[in-house]
Amino acid sequence: MTDTATIEIDNKKYEFPIVKGTENEVAIDISKLRASTGGVITLDSGYKNTGSCESAITFLDGEKGVLRYRGYSIEELAEKADFLEVAYLLIFGELPTKEQNDKFHDDIKAESAVDEDIKKILDAFPKAAHPMGVISSLTSALTAFNPSSVNVDSEEDMYKSVVRILGKMPVLVAWTMRKKQGQPLDYGDNSLGYVENLLKMMFSRPNSCYVQNPVLVDALDKLLILHADHEQNCSTSTVRITGSSHAGLFASLSAGISALWGPLHGGANQAVLEMLEAIQEDGGDTKKYMAKAKDKSDPFRLMGFGHRVYKNFDPRAKIIKKAADQVLHDLGVEDPILEIAKGLEKEALEDQYFVDRKLYPNVDFYSGIIYRAMGIPIEMFTVMFAIGRLPGWIAQWREMRLRKEPIGRPRQLYIGETSRDFIPINKR
Repeated sequence: MTDTATIEIDNKKYEFPIVKGTENEVAIDISKLRASTGGVITLDSGYKNTGSCESAITFLDGEKGVLRYRGYSIEELAEKADFLEVAYLLIFGELPTKEQNDKFHDDIKAESAVDEDIKKILDAFPKAAHPMGVISSLTSALTAFNPSSVNVDSEEDMYKSVVRILGKMPVLVAWTMRKKQGQPLDYGDNSLGYVENLLKMMFSRPNSCYVQNPVLVDALDKLLILHADHEQNCSTSTVRITGSSHAGLFASLSAGISALWGPLHGGANQAVLEMLEAIQEDGGDTKKYMAKAKDKSDPFRLMGFGHRVYKNFDPRAKIIKKAADQVLHDLGVEDPILEIAKGLEKEALEDQYFVDRKLYPNVDFYSGIIYRAMGIPIEMFTVMFAIGRLPGWIAQWREMRLRKEPIGRPRQLYIGETSRDFIPINKR
């Protein structure tokens, strides 16, 4: 007998099935609530208690600090896999064999060339344009250069679209940064690995040979893996609901990028550095700002600490803290902003107020520190997040289409004026 949940409305009882996930998560299936009750809906602002879909991609347990991609722990993947292996895993469901992995790399490199007309679109943006707005527009513009829609039921068609966007996105990211800095555009080097090539395109100079730093390569590779997917967050939900109308892959990804832009989502790592700069301008007293953070009457918000989902610790932060320490040590960066960051981190890990409330530094805090140390401009931080999240968005879009999910159409509870008569303009 199937377990059910009973809801009583106006002395009438309605039963709805209880469904369980493979990790024993429990959900009440209310898909027939409105039809069976004659119009009753649930109200859940922000969808904090509402499952929008069933998904086999990412498992997240915020209370226990667990994050797994397709069953593999984030800790093991960050230690043993590279970004493109993780991308393949997320999108296609299994880790690639040696042959599949080599082909994946080669096919992505073969698709890395960007149409010269994309440069004309990039040139049309003023230098003052925010890179997230630019990268969202360029991603959407790819639709014009690849007008045929993706047949998600064709493995070949889907694969071609995947390698195409994974090949072109690093170029668009690097070009967006270099355009803002007034640097010549770099077309990359197909003899390099994915992350190495991205770094070269971002930082090479025409009058010198770019030398790879393995510590930076490893740190960026880990950051991209840690950001690759995070269940049904704001941008991922945006990609799925956009794609549910059968909008194309590139258009859906562009919508996800725009959702990621917000300071409460992907823009959080930029907000961390902006906070650190504000503290520096005010004298750099970290104790003062920790006290402000504890004062409920003070509007100051300590960015990069705690997490909306993780109620214990952010498992990604544990991994990337080590990488951040290695980057700062290897580069020997002397930066007052980073010194303030280390001061805040030390106090938060030792202050009983933060320890009791489990307000530990999260992945946004450490990613901002690493990007700053690498020389990536603050306004590019969220763009770096976007290139990491790309495989997750693709995987979620593909899963949604293959499951033939219906078009997303949330309901609302109307709280406006009731029916009233129109008043002519001369009588208002």
